[in-house]
Amino acid sequence: MSYFDLLIRNGTVATAADTFQADVAVKDGRVVALGENLGTADHEIDASGKLVLPGGVEGHCHIEQISSSGIMTADDFYSGTVSAVFGGTTTVIPFAAQQKGASLRQTVEDYHACAGPKAVIDYGFHLIISDPSDQVIGQELPALIRDGFTSFKVYMTYDDLRLDDYQMLEVLSAARRNGAMVMVHAENHDMIRWLSQKLLDANHWQPQYHAVSHSRAGEGEAAHRAIALSRLMDQPILVVHVSSEEAMDEIRLAQNKGLKIFAETCPQYLFLTAEDLHRDGMDGAMFCCSPPPRGAADQAAMWRGLANGTFSIFSSDHAPYRFDDSGKLKAGPEPTFKQIANGVPGIELRLPLLFSEGVGKGRIDLNRFVALTATNVAKLYGLSPRKGTIAVGSDADIAIWDPDLEQTIDHAMLHDDVGYTPYAGIKIKGWPTTVLSRGRVVVADGALHGSRGDGQFLARAVSEAAAPLGRLEPEMDPARNFGADLLGR
Repeated sequence: MSYFDLLIRNGTVATAADTFQADVAVKDGRVVALGENLGTADHEIDASGKLVLPGGVEGHCHIEQISSSGIMTADDFYSGTVSAVFGGTTTVIPFAAQQKGASLRQTVEDYHACAGPKAVIDYGFHLIISDPSDQVIGQELPALIRDGFTSFKVYMTYDDLRLDDYQMLEVLSAARRNGAMVMVHAENHDMIRWLSQKLLDANHWQPQYHAVSHSRAGEGEAAHRAIALSRLMDQPILVVHVSSEEAMDEIRLAQNKGLKIFAETCPQYLFLTAEDLHRDGMDGAMFCCSPPPRGAADQAAMWRGLANGTFSIFSSDHAPYRFDDSGKLKAGPEPTFKQIANGVPGIELRLPLLFSEGVGKGRIDLNRFVALTATNVAKLYGLSPRKGTIAVGSDADIAIWDPDLEQTIDHAMLHDDVGYTPYAGIKIKGWPTTVLSRGRVVVADGALHGSRGDGQFLARAVSEAAAPLGRLEPEMDPARNFGADLLGR
C-alpha cells in the first residue's frame, strides 16, 4: 500500500522565499513531505519542465453580489470559482455586502446560502460595512470577527456606501478592540461629486468622463486622510485598488515612517489606461471601474510599487457586469458615466497577466510573484500557513504552471459569465495547466474535474498584521494613552 495519496514529481517548486527542485507528497489533502526519492503514491503527476506554485489566494473580488445601485454581478459562486481555479487561484475571499439598514449577521447568512452549494474551491468572506449602527459596531461585528470574519471593507465614496470620518473612526476603533483588518476604498467623495456635476452640466456624459471625474488628486487626498485616521486610532489598514502615483506616494511615505499601512493594486492599473474609456460608442463602458485606469506614468508607478514592496498584494477586484441591460447598460443603451455599472472582470487572468508581464519581463522575480498573489494575501487575512504556500502541513492547494505556454487573450478561452474581457488581444506567456485544491485535481488538460459544493468555508484567524501600530509620535502619547484606556486596550 502506498503511503502517499499523490506525488508531484520532477517540478520546480517556488514559494515566497525560495525556488528549488523537489517532489511534493500529499496525503489527506495536505502537503506531508518535500524532497527527493519520496517513495510511491496512489497517483503521480510528472511536472518535468513545469513550475509547482502555491494556488493563488484572491483577496478582493465581488461574486454573486448586488451593487449599491441594485445590479447583480454576472458571476455566481459557481462560475466565479470555476473561473478563478482555471486561472490558478484556489482560495477566494469575496465580500458579504451589507445594505443600508440590514443586519450584518443576516447578510452573512444570505451569502453562506449562495456560496455553500456552488463554490468549487475554498472561500471566506470579507464584510462590507455600509451602516455602522450601534448594533453593528457593538454586537454584530465583534461576534462575527470571533466567528472568523476577521476583515472588512469601508468606502470613502459612493452615496449608498460611504462613511464619514467620524463613522470611519468608529469602525477603526471596533477593529482595534477586536483585532480585525480594515480595507479602505480611498477616493474623495465630494471631489468626485463636484467634478461629475460640472461635467454633466457641460453635456460631457460619455464613458471617458468617468476617468475625468475620479481625479488622481482625489485618490491621493483620500489615501492621506485614511492614513491619518488609521494613525489616530492606532489601527492598521489596507488601501485597496490603488491606481495613481499620488496615492501610492502617500502610502509609501506612511510605510517609511513605520506605520502599518498595507496596499494592493490590480491588473486594470497595469494593463488598461484612461484611453480605453474613449472607445467608440458605449464600448468605453466596458472599462469603467473606480478608481479608473490612469496613464502610462501611473502604470509605471504601479509596477514600481509591486517590485519595491509598497504593494503587499495583487488582487483582481473582479467586479463582473455584462455589457447589456442586466449590467453595464442597465440604465439604458446610452447611460451617463454616473449610471454605468462600475467594475471590470479579471479573476481568471489575475495570475497569468502578472506572471507573463511581471516574471516573464523581469519586472518581478518568481518569489515576489508568489508573495503578491498567494503568501502575503494569506498572511494579511488570517489564512497562513494553511493557505498561500507549499510547506509541510499546509493544504495541498497547488498550481502547476507551463511557463512557456503562449496564448492571446480572448473571452472564449475564459470561464466567467461576463461575456467579454477588457484584456482581449494581449499576448501572454505562462499558464497553470493543472490545479489542485486540498490535494484533489480540480483542473487538468483544460477540463474541470471539480464539482459544485466542493469548496469549504474558511473561518479565518486574526492576522498578525492587524496588531495596533504602536508608532505614534511622542507628542501624541497622552491622546494615545487616553484612546487606549477608552478602547480597553
